[in-house]
Amino acid sequence: MSGLDSGLEGAASGFSDLSDSEFLEIEEPEDSEKLSCSIGHPPGSGPDDVAKENLLEVIKRKRSQVPLEMFHLRYLSVTDISAQVWCEQQIVYRREHPNLLLPENTALLDTGKSIHLARELEDHDLVMVHTTSQEDSWAIKVLNLLIMLRILQAGHRVREFPVFGVLEDIFVVGIIDQLGYTAKGELELNELKTRNQASMPSASQKKRDYFQVFLYKYIFDAMMRGCLTSDSFIHHLCLRPEQPLGPHVQEQAQRAGFTVGCFHDLLELLFLNLLLLEIPPIDRLQIEYIHQETGTPLGTEVLAYDQNDVRAKVQYFLAYWKGQRDPEGVDVEDAWKCRYCAYSNVCVWRMGESRKPSRKVERVQVKE
Repeated sequence: MSGLDSGLEGAASGFSDLSDSEFLEIEEPEDSEKLSCSIGHPPGSGPDDVAKENLLEVIKRKRSQVPLEMFHLRYLSVTDISAQVWCEQQIVYRREHPNLLLPENTALLDTGKSIHLARELEDHDLVMVHTTSQEDSWAIKVLNLLIMLRILQAGHRVREFPVFGVLEDIFVVGIIDQLGYTAKGELELNELKTRNQASMPSASQKKRDYFQVFLYKYIFDAMMRGCLTSDSFIHHLCLRPEQPLGPHVQEQAQRAGFTVGCFHDLLELLFLNLLLLEIPPIDRLQIEYIHQETGTPLGTEVLAYDQNDVRAKVQYFLAYWKGQRDPEGVDVEDAWKCRYCAYSNVCVWRMGESRKPSRKVERVQVKE
C-alpha cells in the first residue's frame, strides 16, 4: 500500500492534524506542591504592569469576534479540541502568539512526528503528489481515505487513517494513528503517544489523551453511519465541486482504481463506499505510550467510552469556537501548569483568577 502526500501542505499523510501532542511534557506535582502554587500576583503600579494591562485590553477587544472568524479557520482538528482539556486559554494564545512556543517543545513535536512516520512506513510507502489547488489537496485526503477503507474491509491494518465530521456545525478533521482487528474480530483503535520522560504521563495529561481518542471514535462511527455528506465538504471548506483535479492527482486516482475528473466525482465515490462497505464501529480503544529516546514501551491504557459524556464535552468545547462563551483557563488547583506555559505573562485568565477564590472554595461556601 502507498500513502499519498500532498506537495501543497507537506504533512506526513497529506494532512495538517497532529496525531501526537508533545508540547505538554511535564509531570503533575505532589498535592503539597499544588497547594502552594499561585496563579499569579495582582498587577501593581509599575510600568511593566501598566504595559501588561494595555496589552490585555488589546487582546480583549480583538476577541470580540467569533474565534473561528478571528483565526480565519474553516475547520478544526481533533487536537485543537482535545487541547482544551488541558487549558483552553493556552490554545488561544498559541494561535495569537505562535512565535512564543518554546524551542524545546518544538523539538519534542518534531521527534514525535518522526517516530510516527517511521511506524507509518512499516505498512506502506509515501508517494509525493504535486497539487495545484485546495481541491487537489483535499482530494488527496479523500483518496487516502478511500484506499484505507478498502484495506480495512479486507481485514487488514491501516495507519494514519483520516476522519472527517461536522460537530455542532463545525467541520472537524483528524488522523487516527492505527486501526486494525483483534483476534476476536473487534475493530481496535491504537493511539501512539511518545514521551520525553521514561514514565507514564500525569493524570491531567491522560485526560487530554483520552478525550482525543474518544473524539476519533465519535467522528469515525458517525462517518460510517453516513452522517457526512458532500455538502459538508463544499459548504464548510468553501471548495469548488466542479474544479478539475490536477493531472498528478488524477493519475494517482487511476492507479488506485478510481476514474475521476473533478473533486465532486471523488466525493461521490467516497460516500458510495461509506454506504456499501461493511465496516463496524470501533470496539476497542487503547493508548500506547513509549519513550522517545529509547523506544521503550512505558505502558498501555485501555479506555472505556461513554458517548453521552463525549457529546456533552464536544458541545461545551465548541461553544467557545462559535463565540458563545469566553475561553477558560485552569482552576486554582491546577495553577502549577502555568509555570510551564510560554504565555503566562500575557494570560488574562491567570491575572484575573489571581484576585478570585477558587471555584472549588466557592462551592464549599455555598453548601455551608
